[in-house]
Amino acid sequence: MIDVFVLYNCVKMKSIQFFKCLSACILGWLMMPGLMAQASSRHDEMPPRERLSLNEGWKFFKYASGQQSDALIYDVRPELQENNELRVADAKPTEAVTVAAQQVVLKPWILPSANAFINDPAKRHVRPAGTPGADFPFVQASFDDAAWRSVSLPHDWAIEGPFQTGWDSEVGGGMGRLPSNGVAWYRRNLDIPASDKGKSIFLDVDGAMSHAMVWCNGTLVGGWPYGYNSWRLDLTPYLKLGASNQLAIRVDNPNHSARWYPGGGIYRNVWLVKTQPVHVAQWGTCVTTAQVSAASASVNVAVTIDNDSRSNAVVQVVTDIYEVDEAGHRAAKPVASLPVQKASVASGKQALVNGVVVLSKPRLWGPLPSQKPHLYLAVTSVMNKGRLLDAYETRFGIRDVVCDPQNGLLVNGERIAIKGVNQHHDLGALGAAFNVRAAQRQLEILREMGCNAIRMSHNPPAPELLELTDRMGFLVVNEIFDSWERKKTAHDFHLIFADWSEADTRAFIRRDRNCPSVIMWSFGNEVGEQYTDEAGAAVAQRLYDFVKEEDPTRPTTLAMNFAKPHMPLPAVPDVIGLNYQGEGIRWEPEFEGTDRIRTAPQYDAFHARNPNKMIYSSETASAFSSRGVYLFPVTPAISSPTRDGRGGDSKTCQVSAYELYAVDFGSSADKVFGSIERHPFVAGEFVWTGWDYLGEPTPYYEARSSYTGIIDLAGFKKDRFYLYQSHWRPELPMAHILPHWTWPERVGQVTPVHVFTSGDEAELFLNGQSLGRKMKHPYEYRLRWDEVVYAPGELKVVAYKKGQPWAEDIVETAGEAVTLKADADREVIAADGKDLSFITIQVVDAQGRMVPRANHNITFSVDGAGEIVATDNGDATDMTAFPSHERKTFNGMALVIVKAKAGSSGAFTVKAVAEGLESSFVSVRVQ
Repeated sequence: MIDVFVLYNCVKMKSIQFFKCLSACILGWLMMPGLMAQASSRHDEMPPRERLSLNEGWKFFKYASGQQSDALIYDVRPELQENNELRVADAKPTEAVTVAAQQVVLKPWILPSANAFINDPAKRHVRPAGTPGADFPFVQASFDDAAWRSVSLPHDWAIEGPFQTGWDSEVGGGMGRLPSNGVAWYRRNLDIPASDKGKSIFLDVDGAMSHAMVWCNGTLVGGWPYGYNSWRLDLTPYLKLGASNQLAIRVDNPNHSARWYPGGGIYRNVWLVKTQPVHVAQWGTCVTTAQVSAASASVNVAVTIDNDSRSNAVVQVVTDIYEVDEAGHRAAKPVASLPVQKASVASGKQALVNGVVVLSKPRLWGPLPSQKPHLYLAVTSVMNKGRLLDAYETRFGIRDVVCDPQNGLLVNGERIAIKGVNQHHDLGALGAAFNVRAAQRQLEILREMGCNAIRMSHNPPAPELLELTDRMGFLVVNEIFDSWERKKTAHDFHLIFADWSEADTRAFIRRDRNCPSVIMWSFGNEVGEQYTDEAGAAVAQRLYDFVKEEDPTRPTTLAMNFAKPHMPLPAVPDVIGLNYQGEGIRWEPEFEGTDRIRTAPQYDAFHARNPNKMIYSSETASAFSSRGVYLFPVTPAISSPTRDGRGGDSKTCQVSAYELYAVDFGSSADKVFGSIERHPFVAGEFVWTGWDYLGEPTPYYEARSSYTGIIDLAGFKKDRFYLYQSHWRPELPMAHILPHWTWPERVGQVTPVHVFTSGDEAELFLNGQSLGRKMKHPYEYRLRWDEVVYAPGELKVVAYKKGQPWAEDIVETAGEAVTLKADADREVIAADGKDLSFITIQVVDAQGRMVPRANHNITFSVDGAGEIVATDNGDATDMTAFPSHERKTFNGMALVIVKAKAGSSGAFTVKAVAEGLESSFVSVRVQ
């Protein structure tokens, strides 16, 4: 309400003074929750906060392989002492190698960029004197970069290839055989109008791989070495108003820096943020909820205010809460408003204000399909003397999450079995450059399978990915580190861990702490400190404390593939995450006497030792397959290691799609399902992996991408997809037969037939003759007819549930290849140059049946305002560069990814042509 004391003083005044005072009171009333934003819009012509995309207009230069780069290095690195290519994925990490700098390094000038995330002022970094690199041509405005390549962000410099082949290649299979290593520069002009005088202006980078350093008008501003974190630099002191400014960013991505494909360059979005000097800090809101029920919820909003001005400030802070619909649009009116908070913010300092409101009948956020991912938007406004200084939006959700040691994960009181997958950050043929539609497509296909959870392995994701998981109702385990002080590869994060682990951890939490999909913070994956007893636990405790200081509301977890229940490390996190230990690691007799990790099944042991901690499998399975490849004989076991003659072929570098084969330390899906069902206290699993990913092509490092995905790199479903769907979606009538039934060379030979179904029994028919009806037994997840003798024709399965017909599937012998068939996942896309259509090409016979082993070469072209972005086929051994407009089908299928030219309209046509086959066309409309 209006301040009565101020109004009383107004009436004591006369004439103009009275009306000025009364006007201030009325404006104060307008500033009340729900009305303030409207009032401010009438009083300020320019918005108080601007967030402008800087994705366009960049010039790019990369030093050629073998070319000496410049000397502007962040720090020295150890010489490569070993080839990491053939290290087993769960090999023991080793101690760091110390190197003394023999030249000037820029680390002292970069470290102060971390200061906002270092809590102890005594540990913050002081910028040295001097301007290193100021005389280097690339940072100077006068440098002519006309010959440099023009690029738009996000940009992955390596994804275009070419792939590097052979055992002596510079980049091996582990990092995807693509040229992600090296040093590159990005340059861009910034026009800053004179009207921005007095504003604070920031550069926000969502991700740059890696060791990024930024110069503005020739002065080194700062940077951030960890390639997966988002970060901000204050450009204000370095900008010239009313003039063009030169921005130059150096990125240095070392070889042997990752166990998978990291990408290279500025591969996420970049923003220019303009605010008034007094504003909400970077990621400066923290929304938490308590006493959550269907009747009400307590919503607390903590707001950190920065004062970059030269004078102290007194501000009023108010937050309005709006409902958000499924399309992401906020409602017209707020559903609640927090009381106005007053704050005094000293010059150059911060202030924290807290407010609480009780929301009646909240729309709860929860995972699909049993719950709805309802979202809210908190709009925080900062006022000073009737003037709107800042308006800051925070997306959040209201939900109650409990990690119960006996019952697993409870969301809003409902037990939710975690049916999750691990996902690396690349987007297949698009590489590491983030694209919203490509990420959305991945999630959509996973959702169809029954997946409800994603573990971000093993690094912070693009912020837009969490926007998708929030909106689509996925649970998320958000992860920050794959290594701590001990190294897995020669040049990985261990080199900067000591200097940056606090800042990286705190920045990671602050950015994502308001995302309702995030249910746990994971601060380590299979770290070497599992082996160092109390010393390793001390490192874990330090990181744990950082996480809890930033967000005490969510549980923490570690993914452990070695640490045992009695060791000190598992005592640190709130939740126990086990990588493969639940099923046992290399526990089969054939691994006796090896020097690899061998572990008996551990669920019971961990549960007994940690009765007050929830347990889940942070990684399970690590099963292998190549889509459409079936190798004989077929193992009679439910799970088998992969060898030549046992599901593998080292000559073709392919793995059988009977979905029974796994890495030595892993298990088939069938084995994992049984293990988890036998231990009902286990909250669920995250399968390694949901999609194939670039790099880490175990067991065949001559290849370029992994074999562990349930979905291949192109987005085509492997048979394993239907095995998971049959188990994770028991309510869905479905049946799936494997293998295909086109085997002219196998007439008269035993060709096992397996069926995945959500039914409980099924009958198989070959050319109308029953081969028997089989029922699933307890802990059995597939039905097997292992003695079928191949004859061409029709395989048909009829599945039953509770004795009633449930679902059918038919597989027929295909004829000769006749034509191409094209299908677009979306025939209408936006004209922004970012939206994508994924077009699947199949080789089919005269009856429209896919020819399952066709490997025709296809040429793609586009007529109209469209562009081909990339092609793929899901074959881990295909070394054709992704931008190529030619691609062989792999087992009858290929993919072409297209987009519209920015600003275009109408439609364009994609054409697929193969010699000897009828061509195929698909039209895509642009809006």
